[in-house]
Amino acid sequence: MVPTTRIDRVNILLVDDQPSKLLTYETILGELGENLIKVSSASEALQCLLDNEIAVVLVDVCMPDLDGYELAAMIRQHPRFQKTSIIFVSAVLMTDLDRLRGYECGAVDYVPVPVVPAILRAKVSIFAELFRKTRALERLNGELEERVAERTSALEATTQALQEAGHRKDEFLAMLAHELRNPLAPIRTAVQLLRLKELSEPHRNRARDVIERQVEHLVNLIDDLLDVSRITRGMITLQLEPVLIGAIVARAVETARPAIDAHRHVLEIDLPDELISVEGDKTRLVQVIANILHNAAKFMDPGGRIQLSVRREGPNVAIKISDVGIGIAPDLIPRIFELFTQVHSKSERAQGGLGIGLALVRRLTEMHGGSVSVHSDGPGRGAAFTVRLPVMASPLAVLSSQRKEPGVIPEVEPQRILVADDNHDAAEALSLQLQLAGHDVRTAHDGAEAVAIARTFDPDIVLLDLGMPKMDGYEAARELRLRSNEGRRLTLIALTGWGQQQDRDRTADAGFDEHLVKPVAEAQLFKALAAAAGKRKTEAQAG
Repeated sequence: MVPTTRIDRVNILLVDDQPSKLLTYETILGELGENLIKVSSASEALQCLLDNEIAVVLVDVCMPDLDGYELAAMIRQHPRFQKTSIIFVSAVLMTDLDRLRGYECGAVDYVPVPVVPAILRAKVSIFAELFRKTRALERLNGELEERVAERTSALEATTQALQEAGHRKDEFLAMLAHELRNPLAPIRTAVQLLRLKELSEPHRNRARDVIERQVEHLVNLIDDLLDVSRITRGMITLQLEPVLIGAIVARAVETARPAIDAHRHVLEIDLPDELISVEGDKTRLVQVIANILHNAAKFMDPGGRIQLSVRREGPNVAIKISDVGIGIAPDLIPRIFELFTQVHSKSERAQGGLGIGLALVRRLTEMHGGSVSVHSDGPGRGAAFTVRLPVMASPLAVLSSQRKEPGVIPEVEPQRILVADDNHDAAEALSLQLQLAGHDVRTAHDGAEAVAIARTFDPDIVLLDLGMPKMDGYEAARELRLRSNEGRRLTLIALTGWGQQQDRDRTADAGFDEHLVKPVAEAQLFKALAAAAGKRKTEAQAG
């Protein structure tokens, strides 16, 4: 309850046709500190009631024109004065019938004359305080109703947002199933073709190429999903270094070129003469530009045109990618960078998408201190995406840091390798790949079996899956470290679908030398094997 103060003074209306009585009432009630209003007739009283908010009316019963009963009845008929307290004062009409009539007309009390000052003050004070508390309660109720209305509106907005998110999630799951089935269909067909004995070698090579391309597509799909999860939870770390914008554009174009050429699009590139560098994660920035280029290639009729330009804008560099494709509806532009937003989810176009590419673009750009915006004049009128990044002061230091990573598969001297994975197909395929490369390979399908085989096989390198029955990869790694022969360097490599930093930290604590995330590219696998073999050879020569 709001505490009352003298600032909350209420109006008390004194009605009597005799000025002396009005003066008496004013003297008696003056101690209350309220605002006293004096009138000498019923008509004046009615006008005063209409002009002011009155808490208590003290009225003489016997007055000319309209008496107190008639005035009270008229006051009560007005909706605004239903709760105004009316106190009658009378020296003549004092019988029980008079009092009953007064109460029927709307009075709340009946004071006889001569008036006892203390009693009159007490009665008026009670009704004035009641009026004050009632008004305070009404204000509180009004504020409460406003708050309830605001909370209700916020709840309705939240509910609607949740419903929209749920709807987008359902659409995403349906699209995810579609996107996963797309590469699985040609993989299954290619596998069935490879089973045919009469299949010629060129056709076998084509089938293998199909499988490789579709597996790469699946890997990229899963990587995008994992990137969204990591960025959302703040689990991704940028490897910042000075990089040239020209190098980023070149790598992104190289990545998106197959999609652009497949649709027979024309790509126009406009780069400035000056060298512009930024501090960023080259891989992630290439991902940003390549994602936009891929979208431009997908959502445009064959034979379209894509324009990529780079311009210096004060302290920033602006990379603008525009197309003449299907465009974006105005109502979708504000949420085009939200997760799972499908610009053309009901389109008949074969190109799909999970609605996560542009969300990644925005979040990765913001992590670099930049921004991304989009403009489209509407459906069928193309779209233009602009990525802005803060420019470094000098590009000279960047030139020496740009190195081309070798893409060749390193040769590795024959090694004794133990492969442990509870997925029999995965273990068998990896073992065959290693055997064909000239290595001596043994296979286990749980951690306990891997430890047992290692006792007699004495491997140089152990490739361990982490989630295995009987004994997981972590415990198996510890056992292998304890049981390894003295004088021999045993290399433990984790093969797992878990690739976050805490996962890498855990494998390192368990004694692993390397952490590879499935599916492992051939070059990455053999690079790890070569590093292990080289390290062991160096240690042997030093010993």
